[in-house]
Amino acid sequence: MANVHGTLAPTYTARNRRTLFRDMDFDEPVATRFPGAAVKAAPAPRPDNPPAPFGDLSRTSVLQLCSLVEQFAPGLTHSTYVKRRRGLRLLFEHLETLPGTDWQAKWENSPFDGDKALPVNTLVVSGSTQDRHAVTSAAKLAFCARVIRPSVGGFRANRFGDYPESFGLASHDPALEALYAAVDARSNLGLSHRIRVKFDIACALTTQGIGLEHLTPEALLHYSLECRRLGVTHGASKDQSCFAARGAWEILHSTGHFPPGTPTTLRKFIYTGQLTPEQMVDRYPLRNQGIRQLIIDYLVRRQADTDYVTRDGLARILTSTFWSKIEQIHPDQACLALGQNVWDQWRAHVAFWEKDRSKERKNTESILLAIRGFYLDLQSWAVEEPERWGPWVAPCPVRPEDLKGFSKRRREINRRMADRTRKRQPLLPDLVKHVEERHERFCGLLEAARQVGLGELFEHDGRRYRRSDSKKDQRLSKTETEPPVRIRDEDTCELINVTLAEDSAFWEWAAVEVLRHSGIRIEELSELTHLSVRQYERPNGEVIALLVIAPSKNDRERVIPMSAELFHAVAQIIRRHTRDGRTIPLVSRYDGHEKTWSDRMPFLFQRQVGSIRSVLATGTMLNMLRRTCKKIGESNKAFAGISFTPHDFRRIFATEIVNGGLPIHIGAALLGHLNLQTTQGYVAVFNEDVVAHYQQFLNNRRSLRPAIEYGEVTEQEWAEFEEHFEKRKVELGNCARPYGTPCQHEHACFSELHSLG
Repeated sequence: MANVHGTLAPTYTARNRRTLFRDMDFDEPVATRFPGAAVKAAPAPRPDNPPAPFGDLSRTSVLQLCSLVEQFAPGLTHSTYVKRRRGLRLLFEHLETLPGTDWQAKWENSPFDGDKALPVNTLVVSGSTQDRHAVTSAAKLAFCARVIRPSVGGFRANRFGDYPESFGLASHDPALEALYAAVDARSNLGLSHRIRVKFDIACALTTQGIGLEHLTPEALLHYSLECRRLGVTHGASKDQSCFAARGAWEILHSTGHFPPGTPTTLRKFIYTGQLTPEQMVDRYPLRNQGIRQLIIDYLVRRQADTDYVTRDGLARILTSTFWSKIEQIHPDQACLALGQNVWDQWRAHVAFWEKDRSKERKNTESILLAIRGFYLDLQSWAVEEPERWGPWVAPCPVRPEDLKGFSKRRREINRRMADRTRKRQPLLPDLVKHVEERHERFCGLLEAARQVGLGELFEHDGRRYRRSDSKKDQRLSKTETEPPVRIRDEDTCELINVTLAEDSAFWEWAAVEVLRHSGIRIEELSELTHLSVRQYERPNGEVIALLVIAPSKNDRERVIPMSAELFHAVAQIIRRHTRDGRTIPLVSRYDGHEKTWSDRMPFLFQRQVGSIRSVLATGTMLNMLRRTCKKIGESNKAFAGISFTPHDFRRIFATEIVNGGLPIHIGAALLGHLNLQTTQGYVAVFNEDVVAHYQQFLNNRRSLRPAIEYGEVTEQEWAEFEEHFEKRKVELGNCARPYGTPCQHEHACFSELHSLG
């Protein structure tokens, strides 16, 4: 609905969501931010008859375990069996000394299980390397034979080679063999990613002590979260936020293992979507159930004119920031009519951050505006529905003087943004040059490295490199259709995965080019699809390439005519996806603001990372730019402490097109602004219109004055002009009177001395 209360009553659209969230406390637990995740994640219940491919060995003697080595791993050499038996004796004879009624209890009482588990090979302190390997192999056999059920931490503390294959052979499960075959049939996955998928499945079954038929979505999610908590997710490097088993989830879903209706990806299973108004409010329990229901009804009524993120922000302010604090100050408060004392105490409380009471909030106006809008909306709605809203109508506690500094603060924000753009506009060419050169360098380096064999030396751009020839490279070159290319710089000995470096450099270049030549928002960039590229034939027969921007902030579709530079960047992206006759894959994109998943579409900014193909996250693009600016700053002092954000390109684009002569209403249409004042705020940094008109005024005035007044100044005249000020310096400082006029300070010191005498 339209706002009927003037400019101070907030209709929090996406345009000002950044201001809305700046002063909020995001202190709720993860389970609140991801509703349902904590409930869904649960280890599989232990079956009545747990898997025991070799019978119940929980209390079997060490001697009998050693005698079963040939059954655990058939087809090995005699010397290998001897080593395996020695490893089993070393491990289980040590476990025999620990308390517990069976091998599982003894294992749990050992230092080899738990979050901070030690590798089992630490059991061999002074033994040979063969003994250390033998103990590790013995633990693998014990896990595969289901003698011991380790925790995720205890399992991942060890490094097992070919565990999925050993586990599959020991399980004697046709369903698991069929699943492994389905994984191997995935031609879009490289060998390392297929191994990772099978490893996650085998590890989840081992650590939970279940068979494949009991591996539910909840159980796999539990395994994924455990790996994330312990920081042992494959391929996550130092990133502790990655989920494990994402590829395993998609395989299990595609093969029909999960129940019907299960989301296709693990992330969809976790991010359950938008909260209802009741869930939004109940994150912060309120004593007064009438006020609770009122806020719920208010959010329901605002659904028609607000987006999800705005309603979520309003719920936080009205429940957590406002009314829960009112109840702390005055527990018996039962209506919205607040006493002045209560209001003053709340104002004093909200002036500082909840987490750090010594830190003052920079902007409380957004909170006051939300509360003011709440009161005024109730007053307006009570006219239409007095029986529903009338009992809650009360005088608004937010006084006009409380918002006195709002306009000033908004001008200060605009000034800071203008200054930010002013600093970054002259640096843009250097950033573009660096990104282009980096992409061209890695593209050429990748092409040169592909032409040589493993271990061979080659030169590129004046530097010497050698193609990596490790066991991993040899294995990948035999098994992968397009194995990753790794090289070593002969001068610095740096190992470079050129395939990943070129991929990262390309997407950074593509993002910078599209953002700076189109002025679109970062959310709109990630929403671009193959269907966004259109063409239009003008009456004269000229064909214009168009870029259709899907509705984003203002739910308003717009069309941008593509320049040659923009069309080149988009064409390069499409060519990259469709090389070798392929089509652009269909993927689903998660909207972090609206908490929704899109339909499967041919998004342009998508790439394969590990076993998962997904749309580039906005945070990934931001981190790319931050790293690049930091790298440039090492050699260019102008970039010291400077970083670009995707929105900086939008402001620079707006400044250039309007100051370049494009009418401001056309600029607003290209940018998707509904208000020309918003566009003016983007281009106020360099107001060429004011400068040009004032310069024209000076030229006209000069033309009306005698030409002699604008003659060249001689050296003698300039020297006389400078000498004038030198002669007029007195004890009180430099005189600043116009040239050739009397000075009130002249002889001041002498006059003062004369009066004293």
